[in-house]
Amino acid sequence: MIILPAIDIKGGHCVRLYQGDFGTAEKVADSPYTTAASFKEAGAEWIHMVDLDGAKEAKRINQEIFVKVARESGLKVEVGGGIRTMEAVEYYLERGVSRVILGSAAVKDPAFVKEAVHACGERIAVGIDAKNGRVSCDGWLDDSDVDYIELAKRMEQVGVRCIIYTDISKDGTLAGPNLEQLDRINRAVSCDIIASGGISGIEDIRATRSLGLYGTICGKALYAGKLDLREAIETAKEGTSC
Repeated sequence: MIILPAIDIKGGHCVRLYQGDFGTAEKVADSPYTTAASFKEAGAEWIHMVDLDGAKEAKRINQEIFVKVARESGLKVEVGGGIRTMEAVEYYLERGVSRVILGSAAVKDPAFVKEAVHACGERIAVGIDAKNGRVSCDGWLDDSDVDYIELAKRMEQVGVRCIIYTDISKDGTLAGPNLEQLDRINRAVSCDIIASGGISGIEDIRATRSLGLYGTICGKALYAGKLDLREAIETAKEGTSC
């Protein structure tokens, strides 16, 4: 299993949210560049980055930050937030970003997801964010009636190979991930599943690893000093070939 430390950007700053509420944005680091460098120093190979402004406005907002991190950090970068067109996909992939995450488009424009996967293959991931098992869109501001498992199966059918699953009620809470839902989605589809939301410490890393997931995203626990990234990376690799 791989560990993906997270940097969320709002207004050009590194922030964390509580349960996806933009009004709870808290600055957690001075610079995305020095933060990325510290993740690299700790042994990370990937970094998960989200354009929160982009997710809300449905367009690229903080793209220069993500491109610079991809270019200078030595990390593989996956980016999500506001990516709704092939132009946006190509913008990132042509500038060194390793994987682009499509979120709201999975619900609102599945034909676009299919087009992106056909053109870019495994460099496309889909983010499925849910409340009570129902998918939310547009920076978690718009709830749908789509079941998260149903959406995962649709995405599998159009060729998506990687899904990032977030239980919004867990995100930023340090309350532990939703292991039941993660296990369900991992069993329901053949896609690689990345867990997101609620990681509070090393025991949660062991728990997600035990489910056989592809990866786990760590955010607030790192910034709050409750999880050591180097230990998390070493623990995630135990008993696996990843």
